[in-house]
Amino acid sequence: MRLTHLFFLLIFLMFSSCKEQKPQLIKIEGQQIQITDSISFNEEIESFIKPFREHIDSDLDSVLAYSPDTYTKDDTELNTAIGNLMVGIMFSEGNPVFRKRTEANIDIVVLNRGGIRAAIPKGSITERTAYKVMPFENKIVVAGLKGDKIYDIVEYLVTRKQAHPILGLKIILDKGYNLIESSINGEQIDKNKTYYVATSDYLYNGGDNMTFFKPNESYENLDYKIRNAMIDYLKKVDTINPKRDDRFIRK
Repeated sequence: MRLTHLFFLLIFLMFSSCKEQKPQLIKIEGQQIQITDSISFNEEIESFIKPFREHIDSDLDSVLAYSPDTYTKDDTELNTAIGNLMVGIMFSEGNPVFRKRTEANIDIVVLNRGGIRAAIPKGSITERTAYKVMPFENKIVVAGLKGDKIYDIVEYLVTRKQAHPILGLKIILDKGYNLIESSINGEQIDKNKTYYVATSDYLYNGGDNMTFFKPNESYENLDYKIRNAMIDYLKKVDTINPKRDDRFIRK
């Protein structure tokens, strides 16, 4: 009997221990650690990363081309020299890739003004310049859109009244920002025709409220970063000469 009592006592103690309360979080404390010049210098870490830093700096500071002037996205109202340059680069470098894959050509290029993050200063253009102008990892994509979708693009550009860079598309407004006419490569927009529109993957996915790329007739990701296209283009030219023109104007 005593062994039986001992057995039940052990069982009781086991179940009692299982009912003990679990630890509960009752307080959270945080501390702000300032990152300043006062952080001690670590010579071992510095010596390790120094050759990598020097190699990267050497690449970024390599001269690609020359700019005869300073170009910014605030130069003019509805189209700017730097914006025209960027969409021109997307076309010249991206279209051969697209044509090789699809046997078709890009009709229109649309970029956003805010995507141009820095000016191109007068003087030497380096890879570092390209990284400042296009610091994001955005890639060139091409959507096949019917003509009625192109009218959505036109409406967006007209209502925004900003220098969102475009190529292939021409928009003329009156003094009150009302649409007078729009065309694609000199021809009237055909609602039933499919046009191939190059843009960034960010805008394709609705960035800057550009929701007109979906749904579409086709989609092609060129897997080609806009920044890399810019670098490839600059390596081919000696001096850039971007111009503002009449592709998007008020009369």
